[in-house]
Amino acid sequence: MDDTATTIAKALDQVGPRLKQLRARRGVTLSALAETTGISKSTLSRLETGQRRASLELLLPLAQAYRVPLDDLVGAPEVGDPRVRLKASTRNGRTVLPLTRQPGGVQAWKIIVPASNSIPKPKAHEGYEWLFVLSGRMRLVLGDHDLVLGAGEAAEFDTRVPHWFGSDGSGAAEVLSLFGPQGERVHARARTAKD
Repeated sequence: MDDTATTIAKALDQVGPRLKQLRARRGVTLSALAETTGISKSTLSRLETGQRRASLELLLPLAQAYRVPLDDLVGAPEVGDPRVRLKASTRNGRTVLPLTRQPGGVQAWKIIVPASNSIPKPKAHEGYEWLFVLSGRMRLVLGDHDLVLGAGEAAEFDTRVPHWFGSDGSGAAEVLSLFGPQGERVHARARTAKD
């Protein structure tokens, strides 16, 4: 086998474990994924265990359901790819993808909170945070307040107030976080400069 064929074979062998790991991180059941994608539970299970080879017809609906690039599902080699790829990590049971590269100032992250991340552990620290729920429902405990935010809702707060956010227990949530470690606030403009 030449180098290209070997690389492709290795990438395809890792699709199943990658799909299973992604589904587990998102806290999604096979049944829920089958309903979202229109792919049967048995086919999804066979894909994850490597008993079925991945095809474009199966991977495209999965990429859409998980809201990730197709490259992430197949582990496409990054050779020659001019795009900047920031790596996700796991923190406190959440998948965290940095969206900013420069140190200091306001930092942005996309955070995927699994359904299992639902036990509040409030903490306080220097800074200011703005959260926007992209999908799902997020629970926010902020001082004496206990709130549930749905898709399209936002909250901003001083992080010196004891706080915690996670799942409301109904499923996974995707959240956009902007955090200023020195208390920097996000500046929203409601009017144009000439108004």
